[in-house]
Formats: sequence, structure tokens, C-alpha cells
Amino acid sequence: MQQMSTRPTRRRIGRPRQAAGVAARELLLDAAVTLFAEQGVAGTTVAEIAVKAGVTPAMVHYYFTSRDALVDAIAEERLVPTITAVWAPVVESHDVVPMLRGLVHRIFDAAKANPWLPSLWLREIVSEGGQLRARVLKMLPFEYVEHLIGAVATAQRRGEIDPQLEPRLTLVSIIGNTLLPLAANPVWQQVPILRNITRDDIARHSEALLVSAFSKRSRRRDT
Repeated sequence: MQQMSTRPTRRRIGRPRQAAGVAARELLLDAAVTLFAEQGVAGTTVAEIAVKAGVTPAMVHYYFTSRDALVDAIAEERLVPTITAVWAPVVESHDVVPMLRGLVHRIFDAAKANPWLPSLWLREIVSEGGQLRARVLKMLPFEYVEHLIGAVATAQRRGEIDPQLEPRLTLVSIIGNTLLPLAANPVWQQVPILRNITRDDIARHSEALLVSAFSKRSRRRDT
């Protein structure tokens, strides 16, 4: 009976194994998005991304042919899928309050799972000159935002919501009451009276503000 060889199979020199390649690419994206949130896209070098990912700078260029390609990948594979997952469920309802509650919960869940989200949003999308702004805006799922705007406008026509509210600014109100205070939380922690504010406090406060603002108006009885 012929004896089987016990010598290990030699690995071919050249392209990395597929599984290892996928893992390395994901590590690079994770490192890049974290550094972009901490110090901005413009303030982050390819060398810094490589060090944080534990690879050589050549590996960054291997997986991403240019710096712009890496930034594009952050927008397409990290930000837009996260935003879509947060917003897509709004179409399951036409009632404004459940929509808002769900949005607030999903935004805070997304920020917990992706700690880079609030700071990156503030640095690179809201701030003037942010390098992710144009990339993300052209891919945002605005049909979900339009659904919420339509629900707010319909509730106003039924006399259920304050007519002074601008439906088109609902998105701004949501972002301003969720991602903004989360991004600014390190600042609050330096103010003695605000030092003990937690993420749960911010989430509870944000939900209460939005729900109360967009809830059905209570009719006053004539006295």
C-alpha cells in the first residue's frame, strides 16, 4: 500500500488566500473608519491606517488602488449600509410616533455597534469640507426620509401635529437630537454639571423631545 506524503502543501507566493485577503481588507476598513472619526480624513495618512490595521502601507495600496478608493469604500461599505439599516424600517408604518421611536432606537443601536458613527458624521458630512459628504449624499436612501416627511405632512393636515413644524426639517431634528449630542458627549464630560450624563440619558432625552414635538396635539377645553 502506497504511503501518503506527510509533507505540508506549500503556499503559493503571490496573492494572499481569499479568506486572509477578505480579513485584511476588513481590518483596513475598520482602521480607516476609526482614524477618520478621530482625526478626520484629511488628517489621516495611509501609513497610520496601515499601522492601526497591523499591515504594511503596501498592503493598503494592494487592496485599495488609491486613497480615494479607500475613502469611497468607507462611504459605500461602512456609512451607507449603516444609514440604510437605520432608515429602511420607517416604511413599515404611517404613524409618525412609532417611526420616530424606532429611528431613535436604531440610531443609538448603530452608534453603539459602530462607535465611530457620531464623530465621523459630524467631521466628514456635517462640517464644511468633509471629504465623505458628497460621496454619502449621492447614495443616501432619501426615499425613506421622504416617507417620513409625507407622514408628518399628512398628520398636520389632519390637525394632529403642530402646523408650525416644517416636515422637511424632520430629518435635521432627528440628527440634531441624536448623533450631534453623541458626538459632543466628550465635551459634556468636561463640564462638571454635565459630567455624569450617559448615553442612556441622551437616548431617553432625545426620544422624549422628538416624540413630544411630533405627537398629537392635546385640545384645550374652553373654560
